[in-house]
Amino acid sequence: MADEIIAGQATPDSPRANRPDAADLLEKKSSQLQSLLTCCYGDCSEWFDAIGAVHRDHVMWIASDLAGEVAELAQQLLRRINAADASAPT
Repeated sequence: MADEIIAGQATPDSPRANRPDAADLLEKKSSQLQSLLTCCYGDCSEWFDAIGAVHRDHVMWIASDLAGEVAELAQQLLRRINAADASAPT
């Protein structure tokens, strides 16, 4: 009779393995910002005008937060690209 093989316990995934990478987050956040701002001009501007000053302020606050996150993610990617370029053999 063959010996039974028992697999060891699976090692947990790294916390970084489950987190989206900065490029993925940048793509998602910029898409969200674009969709949000689309509601504020053109054919949708009547809706934006009708929601009232407080809600318009909140929408623009969200847009500002998203724009800040997009800028930070872009900076992270640029730092990563610059670091990779600096360490690449010439």
